[in-house]
Amino acid sequence: MTMPRTIIDIHVLQTVPPSNINRDDTGSPKTASYGGVRRARVSSQAWKRAIRKHMAGTAEALATGVRSKRVVELLGEEIRKQSDSTSQDASHELAKAVLTAGGITVKPPRKGKLDESGYLLFLSAQQVESLAAYALTAGEDLVKKDIQALIKNKNSIDLAMFGRMVADVADLNVDASVQVAHALSVHAVENEFDYFTAVDDHKENDDEEDAGAGMIGTIEFNSSTLYRYATIDADLLARNLGEDAPVGEAVGAFLRSFVRSIPSGKKNTFANGTLPDAIVVAVRQDQSISYVGAFETPVQTAAGSGRVTAAVEALARYAKDVADAYNADPDKVWVTAVGAKGAALDQLGDRVSLGELVDQVITTVSDRTGAAVPTPAGQTA
Repeated sequence: MTMPRTIIDIHVLQTVPPSNINRDDTGSPKTASYGGVRRARVSSQAWKRAIRKHMAGTAEALATGVRSKRVVELLGEEIRKQSDSTSQDASHELAKAVLTAGGITVKPPRKGKLDESGYLLFLSAQQVESLAAYALTAGEDLVKKDIQALIKNKNSIDLAMFGRMVADVADLNVDASVQVAHALSVHAVENEFDYFTAVDDHKENDDEEDAGAGMIGTIEFNSSTLYRYATIDADLLARNLGEDAPVGEAVGAFLRSFVRSIPSGKKNTFANGTLPDAIVVAVRQDQSISYVGAFETPVQTAAGSGRVTAAVEALARYAKDVADAYNADPDKVWVTAVGAKGAALDQLGDRVSLGELVDQVITTVSDRTGAAVPTPAGQTA
């Protein structure tokens, strides 16, 4: 019997105080125009990096990978770890030979450093270990298809989620099973400027006009209530991880890290760490559905009133409208929210704590992907 597809949609409302967690090339907080107004924006790349770092620190049983140009150095270190009689220079030559034979572009060193790949290469720890062992045993008999097979086997959890693109070796590409949207504020935003002075402790008692002032400057910032969205194709994740992989635990780890992570930009300046005000997780079997349309009309409230309750109400209303218009009710829905502000979401699903939510998702994904993983029409497993 064919199991239904398993799509996990994660919707989050999160208020961030004055901050600059993701800035552009001029140092300004990133923004985007949506619904005819300027919104605060946090790029998907910035939040995915934060998620990967959080998972690496918390999902110890589910090994994470390394994405780097410095793969000659990385692989050389593993070669020496496996064979302490191999010199540093020899290990680097072996690493370079294996990567090149596998089709990976390796460029000359810069400023005395080691050779680097021509792009960021995403590898799991097990893939690095396998390549090192192969380098030590194959000698000069390097076979391209064998090397590429080692690179494609035993993906780490984050590689299986976020994918890998190798432009000149398409066979090494891994389709991402997780998509993360750019976070957008649910309301219009205007960036502000903080004028600051840094005091020079040694001269603060001087009589000069600028006594104590060692540095003057400005930092741009904003504050916002963000709508964040991510979706997981659990079936593709299962195929990326391989047979008998703990897919449910992997999805649970992502969910936990998506909720608890935050990009680290200017965190020492603003101490802006918050947790979401509300979380909605929906299980579907046809396609992922973002609820960003709930905020195409910017949330507006009376002066002195917060935006979270209004945003929660807009999200709940839009979710119901989409379900009614397209007969698109999710199979299952759970809600986690802080206090009475999340009351409007209770109509969508059961309210649970984050721990209970993660447990429910793990159980559901494990049950639904426990049999043969379905392959979408037109694709091969």
